[in-house]
Amino acid sequence: MNWRDYSKDIDLFEEFNKDVKLMSKLEKYRAVRVLIDYFSRAGIWDINTLPDTYDLRRRVLQGLLNVYPPQKIDSTYLELLERLLLTESKEKDITNVEDILEVDKDIAIFTGDITTIKADAIVNAANSNLLGCIQPLHTCIDNAIHSSAGPRLREDCNKIIKRQGHLEYTGSAKITRGYCLPSKYIIHTVGPIVSSNVVTKEQEKQLASCYKSCLDISKDIDDIKNIVFCCISTGAFGYPKEDAAKIAINTVRHWKYNNADKDIKIIFNVFSDNDEEIYRKLLME
Repeated sequence: MNWRDYSKDIDLFEEFNKDVKLMSKLEKYRAVRVLIDYFSRAGIWDINTLPDTYDLRRRVLQGLLNVYPPQKIDSTYLELLERLLLTESKEKDITNVEDILEVDKDIAIFTGDITTIKADAIVNAANSNLLGCIQPLHTCIDNAIHSSAGPRLREDCNKIIKRQGHLEYTGSAKITRGYCLPSKYIIHTVGPIVSSNVVTKEQEKQLASCYKSCLDISKDIDDIKNIVFCCISTGAFGYPKEDAAKIAINTVRHWKYNNADKDIKIIFNVFSDNDEEIYRKLLME
């Protein structure tokens, strides 16, 4: 399904207002307490007693949101939650994608948290239902992106899957707004799941398709001038890191060669210094 088929369903090109009054520490503390009370009413996660500290209570709220289904949220509480998320986002050390130095022509590497990058589009390594990770407080990138973007993201992804009528195919991609993230758009793609560290030819094609599908969407949308790729499939999906990096770089270079009319900066987002070394070495070849 092409993005044009669902863009109106999710108001893809409607600007999301990120200009809010930042919360004080006391306001954040009160907001977390109110939001825990609201989201716990659904009975999806038993909370007997609340922790004493703000940080632990904030983790309880995140866990609740991780398992909260894609359904309408009372506007008062949604507004409060998004103000909290936007405050947290602005308190982070945000990196503008244009400030990331290139390693190769129009290609760069960023080591760190993808939710702290201000870009036109970031790529999320999604599950086939696109609804985000539903394991409370799981450390995967899918959870991090959904947790920082807010629950409207899950609602949009649910609308896309409902309109499509089936789970997302491996190697394909869908686009949504970024909501409370610094980035404008999120492109969600489902990578192959590798067992026992053994990669098949089909999985190689599927991983390459992930990168191509994301880039094809970016070509269609004029205001995407840069895109940040996470290391698709290399986490819980088990794809060997160096093999995945080779496919990522080769696919991106091949796509750029065949789409020279699209002026776009591509950033590979990695988590560790070792990951950065892998990408840097391959890009220098």
